[in-house]
Amino acid sequence: MEPTDQAGWTPLPHSDEDLKRARSVPDTPQTRAATYRLAWNDEDFMTQRALRPVRLQLELLKTEMVLAERGIRSTVILFGGARIPEPGGEAWAAKNETQKKNLLENSRYYAEARNFAQLCSQHSAMSYYREFVVVTGGGPGVMEAGNRGAADCGAPSIGLNIVLPHEQAPNRYVTPELCFNFHYFAIRKMHFMMRAKAVAVFPGGFGTMDELFETLTLIQTGRMEHVPVLLFGRAFWKRAIDLDFLSEQGTISPGDERLISFVDTAEEAWKIIADFYED
Repeated sequence: MEPTDQAGWTPLPHSDEDLKRARSVPDTPQTRAATYRLAWNDEDFMTQRALRPVRLQLELLKTEMVLAERGIRSTVILFGGARIPEPGGEAWAAKNETQKKNLLENSRYYAEARNFAQLCSQHSAMSYYREFVVVTGGGPGVMEAGNRGAADCGAPSIGLNIVLPHEQAPNRYVTPELCFNFHYFAIRKMHFMMRAKAVAVFPGGFGTMDELFETLTLIQTGRMEHVPVLLFGRAFWKRAIDLDFLSEQGTISPGDERLISFVDTAEEAWKIIADFYED
């Protein structure tokens, strides 16, 4: 460690220096023992259940430090189905002919997500990619479309991946230096919301519904500032959820349904964001 390093000078050895020293010791039964490993470099130790609080903190801190170092101040979130193919693509997730037909028809949302990400990224360029940076879950479908739209403009975009048994591997359009991976859904969700200036939600399944209603809950309860929440696909969402019914039943307050804006095109969505921030 040099005295001019960002963390400042210290007379004590830095952790990366001691890690090199620890690896250079003679190979003996003692140095091969698990107990000899530096604690923070011991996977067996760090993955014990008792270390869960430490892992939670590390997952929050790692992404926060990288985004802060890049100077990213705000984001636009794109949520949506991993199973929606690009136009002309294969409906790989279909389990029957009805699903195949509908997924292929819903490929138009892939195109709109890509267009919307392009508009966000063009605006982001004016702040040297510090504001309105596109962030997705990093996987296929609508997520891929979002990262792809940013890449079309030569803009960076963020992918917040999570370890799943299926469907989740980073798409090739995520900026590699902004491609993260999470074990904890809760920490991943925090990173989605911590910089969000707008939330765009495209047709999707349980995961998309979860992300949408968590966003609405945070806004409704005042735990998050009111930001534009844009539901792409009026026809889809009017059938998928009925907020007027919830209001009539008294389970949400009158006016809560206005937390959402229904849109069909990228241009319509961006105008709402621009008007909201008077940009």
